[in-house]
Amino acid sequence: MKRAAHALFVLVLGLLFVAVPAAGASASTGVGGRSADLPPTLKVGTEGVYPPFSYHGGTGTGLTGYDIDVMNAIGKHLGVKVEYVETPFDSMFAALEAGRFDVVANQITFNEERNARYDLSDPYVETTGVLVVRKDEKGITKLADLKGKRAAENITSNWAEVAKGAGATIVGVDEMALAIDNLEQGRVDALVNDKLAIRNYLRTKPDAGIKVVAETNDVSKSVLAARKGSGYLPQLNKAIADLKADGTLDKIYAKYFGAAVTTPSTWQIMRDNAWPMARAALTRTIPLTVISFAVGMVIALAIGLMRMSSHPVVAGIARLYISFIRGTPLLVQLFLIFYALPQLGVKINPFLAAVIAFSLNVGGYAAEIVRSSVESLPRGQWEAASTVGMDYATTLRRVILPQAARTAVPPLSNTLISLVKDTSLAATILVVELFRRAQIAAAPSFEFLALYGMAALYYWVICLVLSFAQSRTETRLNRFVAA
Repeated sequence: MKRAAHALFVLVLGLLFVAVPAAGASASTGVGGRSADLPPTLKVGTEGVYPPFSYHGGTGTGLTGYDIDVMNAIGKHLGVKVEYVETPFDSMFAALEAGRFDVVANQITFNEERNARYDLSDPYVETTGVLVVRKDEKGITKLADLKGKRAAENITSNWAEVAKGAGATIVGVDEMALAIDNLEQGRVDALVNDKLAIRNYLRTKPDAGIKVVAETNDVSKSVLAARKGSGYLPQLNKAIADLKADGTLDKIYAKYFGAAVTTPSTWQIMRDNAWPMARAALTRTIPLTVISFAVGMVIALAIGLMRMSSHPVVAGIARLYISFIRGTPLLVQLFLIFYALPQLGVKINPFLAAVIAFSLNVGGYAAEIVRSSVESLPRGQWEAASTVGMDYATTLRRVILPQAARTAVPPLSNTLISLVKDTSLAATILVVELFRRAQIAAAPSFEFLALYGMAALYYWVICLVLSFAQSRTETRLNRFVAA
């Protein structure tokens, strides 16, 4: 048992302290001399699902949008590379503070609270917010009418504060497109968002069941955000001023807010995204599942055996581990590893962080399956092995575990199938797996039913294959059981 405990400790410690740089998405190469206080590669956090500011323009294309073009122009002007790290908005500032990137470019609105905590640049575009309701809504015509109503907002956005200040109850959503979807379906009463973003939506979906009824009084100033004391502001502010002066920002604005929008058909969108989503499943979802389950089973075996130990300290450690894993949400475990550990100096890349979190989670749940399967065997099996001279390890390997495996296959198969679906949570820590790819595709097209339905179909097919493998495995193991 001491050997098992030591092996588990070494395994977990090794996984937790493998630190590699955070991964990014597309990059833009700068020209000219690099500014003194800027890194050679400026990592920029952005949503990637917020058209027309930050989104994927089509199949196989990288990030595009107003904010992306502005940052590319700034990078070129300053002579640095710009590398994008796509992050859900509600995790944006946590990722910034964890050092996952250097700057946020995602229509961040200036306010005094943010200015006190972060370095905020001069504004690169100014707009207002708008109040949006369903077309058949008669009772909401101004911000004051939001009192007691439900508004769909990114809970960390400035627009959430505007709606809350008007007396609305905030319903948290990850994307503006989902906020509009909830509004059209009657789940919320209104939303407040950027006028330019709503204008782009209405140009893309002229038959949408929403309308703009009012504008906010305050001007929204969109800025870049960096960690406090980063030293980036002088260069960023100078670049913004220069790009305003030479007309570059005006040209970028006209590109996204002046031209007509052509929308492809639903079938075309599905055809264009069928392979990218399948590729995400093959290169991210399935490897993440296989690796996490394999490592998780090693942990589960060690913890399960520790749980059966007669030594109270060893058994207590196993109970504590199982209690923590089963008593905390998997999403919280992901965030602790990916966003909290960097504050202790441990930065792990997204895929590896997901593997660690999923492996530890599988280990906690599967440990009890291992323990119950082993304890279900008659005690005489141990005694018989001992009489022929087998030690503890040999008895486990040659007698106990082969028999316990037959009992453990059905519950472990359920754990594996659940893991396939749980990998969708990796989207929250920057892993572009199957579900995240569906989100990226749905953001500019607003085809939620088609694309999320296609993602569900892919998950279903993977789980069907695993269910078939489970059935074959059970049949094979049962051949050796006496009738």
